[in-house]
Amino acid sequence: MKTYFKNIIKTTGGLLYGLKITFRHFLKARTSRKPIGVADKDYFEHKEGIFTLKYPQEEFPVPDNGRYQLHNEIDDCIVCDKCAKVCPVNCIDIEPVRATEEIGKTSDGTSKKIYPAKFDIDMSKCCFCGLCTTVCPTECLTMTKEYDFSVFDLKAHNFEFSDMTADAVEEKKKELEIFNAEKEKAKAAAAAAKASTAKPAAAKPSFKPRVKPAATEGEATPEKKPAARPAFKPKVKKVDSESQEPNVDTENQEPKAKSAKPVFRPKIKKSGDDGQESRETKADEAAGKPKAAKPVFRPKIKKVDSESQEPNVDTESKEPKAKSPKPVFRPKIKKKKTDDGESSTQSEE
Repeated sequence: MKTYFKNIIKTTGGLLYGLKITFRHFLKARTSRKPIGVADKDYFEHKEGIFTLKYPQEEFPVPDNGRYQLHNEIDDCIVCDKCAKVCPVNCIDIEPVRATEEIGKTSDGTSKKIYPAKFDIDMSKCCFCGLCTTVCPTECLTMTKEYDFSVFDLKAHNFEFSDMTADAVEEKKKELEIFNAEKEKAKAAAAAAKASTAKPAAAKPSFKPRVKPAATEGEATPEKKPAARPAFKPKVKKVDSESQEPNVDTENQEPKAKSAKPVFRPKIKKSGDDGQESRETKADEAAGKPKAAKPVFRPKIKKVDSESQEPNVDTESKEPKAKSPKPVFRPKIKKKKTDDGESSTQSEE
């Protein structure tokens, strides 16, 4: 029971405290808050009063750099088509018609030579990126502070900024066609006149080389041109094969007569008498004597007699013996007597 009544008392106290706060707000509601923006320095000082404004009679201020509804000042537009090209969602539709001459100037002095036959912006597609306002050369396309443009039909979000009627657009297009046709005729006439007045191209003369005539006896011979400078050839010192010294005399700095290069012949050392002969030939070559002709090499073949089985060479005199003629082979036939008294032959080899 004590807990039950204690909860009732606690609940009643909380209710009375809330009614006290509400009654206090009723007393402060006699005043209303001023419509100032967040950027105002006194924004956080207004803590009391009614915060709700009577829209659209009262509105909070919008910052100047806010990106909201697009607006185009058509009198300053030169129809350059840059905004339509840079738009990422293709919400700008432009139809240009070129004029035959200058039709006016913008507020910054830029010449206008194109009519804006159509300049529509579909705000239902716009993503409020602001790229179109950045690339505009005359700054005629801007984003306004108008943020409340809600409608029941999406077609109402297509804003038309061109001030030309359909008849005026057709008239300007016909004028442009006539101007282009006259321009083409003038070009064709100028080309025909230029072709008629142009001189025929002269034939290119054939090339004939000039030949200088030979000077006669009575005429003076022309001066000769200086001879061409000889090509540089570096001098290389050569070393003699025998003396291993350069072929230049160091005293008078005059080169010696170049000797004929000897033919390379391999030297073979021989044992015994042959070695002595080779040393003699070297001495003769050093003395400058002519070298004896080398005998033709003929190999010696030892032959063996059929009967004596000895070589046909005399080891003492080293002279070959006279070759004996080879005997003719004749088989021997023995006669044998038989019992009948008849003789039979038997050949033996």
